[in-house]
Amino acid sequence: MRALVTGAAGFVGQWTCRALLRDGWDVVGVSIEGPPAAGILTASERQAVRWEAMDLAPAAGGASRLLELLRQAPADAIIHLAGIAFQATAAADVERAYAVNVGAATELLRAAVLVRDAGAPDPRVLVVGSAEQYGAHAAAEMPLPETAECLPKTVYGTTKVAQEQAALGIARETGLRIVCTRSFNHSGPGQAASFLLPSLVQRAREARRTGQPVRIGNTDVTRDFLHVEDVVTAYISLVSRGQPGEVYNVCSAVGVRVGDLAAEVLAAAGARTPLVIDPALQRAVDVPVLVGDNAKLRAATGWTPVKSRSDIIQDLLDAAS
Repeated sequence: MRALVTGAAGFVGQWTCRALLRDGWDVVGVSIEGPPAAGILTASERQAVRWEAMDLAPAAGGASRLLELLRQAPADAIIHLAGIAFQATAAADVERAYAVNVGAATELLRAAVLVRDAGAPDPRVLVVGSAEQYGAHAAAEMPLPETAECLPKTVYGTTKVAQEQAALGIARETGLRIVCTRSFNHSGPGQAASFLLPSLVQRAREARRTGQPVRIGNTDVTRDFLHVEDVVTAYISLVSRGQPGEVYNVCSAVGVRVGDLAAEVLAAAGARTPLVIDPALQRAVDVPVLVGDNAKLRAATGWTPVKSRSDIIQDLLDAAS
């Protein structure tokens, strides 16, 4: 069985490749830069993946190369992770964000249809979206089910709504077996320090060394966190057992206030310093509460998370030491 993973050199992409390899899949990894640097994957795991360097955005001309790759190496499963995943990056170049997050997904799915219709295996496809698609909802509505209205407040969230609609439209039009996710916050070793938990761990370790306070943005927002290992297990379960044409939350269904999360990080790091609110670190578009309902995912696949929030924090601390 062969799996094609786009965005394979990224944080979640590398963890996905690792999990697929351990499950016995032949893995083709597509990324702009080709193979990743040492870090998440071992040397033997990097060597086991067939790496293909290409930019999937329509203007980059990746469509023809992707089509040829799928013809040469037909995939039984496709996990589409490639995209701009950081809100600030998406907001800084809106045109590029739409080209990458919507255009690239459309190119990939159209190529998969063409190859399938030419006689290749009918692949199962997972298109990964974001909880930011939901935008702001009242705390009383939490945890949000997949039936909740999508009211994105960010460029990133809007591109992910458009990606999902395009993917489901192609599924209805062509019969391609596409499953979509709305993935909530997740973290683990290898995630960039621009994201919340790695940033908190970095600042907590520095605070333990210097005794200086830890600066933080909005402590009152509530978020839902999973360990990246549980996320990729959900993805592989969904690409195998998810219902085509459906959308699934990938989440813990447990919310944590960011101020409390920061306190957990400080305690785990052994940093006995106060938190200081820094307005420069606050986001104007922060959604107050965002927690998902994972009942649909559990029912469809039997998936359940095995890692706790404290596991995420400890794994990040261990990786940083």
